[in-house]
Amino acid sequence: MTAENNPKSAPNDPKKRKRCYLPHNKAVRKKGGNPIRAGVEGFFITCDGGREFQAAQEAINVIDSFFEELIDGKESSSKVAVTSEKPLNKKITFSYSDSDEEEEDEDDDDGDVEKDGKEDNKSVNPQDGLNNGSKAEEISDPVDKAEKLHDDGSAKTEGGDKEVIKEQEEEKSKDNEEPPEKKHCADDKKSENGNQALATTETSVDKLIEAELKELKDKSKRRFSKLDTGCNGVVFIQMRRRDGDPSPRDIVQHMMESAAATKKHMSRFLLRVLPVELSCYASEEEISRAIKPLVEQHFPVNTETPVKFAVQYDARANSGIERMKIIDAIAKSIPEPHKVDLKNPEKTIIAQVVKTVCMIGVVDKYKELAKFNLRQLTS
Repeated sequence: MTAENNPKSAPNDPKKRKRCYLPHNKAVRKKGGNPIRAGVEGFFITCDGGREFQAAQEAINVIDSFFEELIDGKESSSKVAVTSEKPLNKKITFSYSDSDEEEEDEDDDDGDVEKDGKEDNKSVNPQDGLNNGSKAEEISDPVDKAEKLHDDGSAKTEGGDKEVIKEQEEEKSKDNEEPPEKKHCADDKKSENGNQALATTETSVDKLIEAELKELKDKSKRRFSKLDTGCNGVVFIQMRRRDGDPSPRDIVQHMMESAAATKKHMSRFLLRVLPVELSCYASEEEISRAIKPLVEQHFPVNTETPVKFAVQYDARANSGIERMKIIDAIAKSIPEPHKVDLKNPEKTIIAQVVKTVCMIGVVDKYKELAKFNLRQLTS
């Protein structure tokens, strides 16, 4: 009775929830990319809201192009330095110089004299060439041999001369020709060697392509990759530096200076591009401890010319940190000969806080380059 009284649910009932089954012994895939964390370096980029994916793809392409420009510039400068080390006080003689022409004329005159002397010797002793043994016989043609034989009387008729010539030519051709088996073997060896060379080159190229594809597929080996910030209108591109690579600061500085000089439109979604040279947990103690190597690099103690600096601070998705505490912690870590100048600073320390991570970078000409805004520089 109870089963009859309970109404059966319709098969196409929209209110009924669909059952979701997870794969057996497999991890659930999380939504979004790798989250941003402390200890990374790269590029902090702002963009229009809702265009984070397009901005990340465009940022990787733009940064990679300027990275290649810097590397090409370093290689060309090193080549110029190597060539400049060579001595330049070397005497250069051209093929069309007067001295060479005079020397060639003198050589030609000497050669003519020698040739004339040789011709005179030949005219004096015409039978020396015939009495030199086997060398003269090898150089002479079969026709000359036939004429000599005819003169001596060994061959009296023209038909005999022709037969002798033919026999000699056939003997020479037989001696020069290789047997067909040897020819086939040599051709087969050549073809095998050529095929082996082609196969080795093809395999080497295939291996190189496979290695490059593996590196591209492996996200841990990529030089530039996207990290999820969890904030609207913010993109972070991580850079994995290798030996000899320029720093994010060098890339961004080169990008902004070239954009200001050329006024060439290079992006559609990017706004500000800021370098991140270090990242740490957003607290006063962690910031003052992590910023020491950066301060030693950009603000040395023993300097004759002190640097004027300023601190630029912004925070996103974090309201528990006081702004002035972070600025004071950064300013106090700078040694004494350097001074604070908020109006005309030579260097600007940029601190960007996203959730619980603080990212710090040092740039030059921050206000002169429109606060590193690509859209304003190229508009």
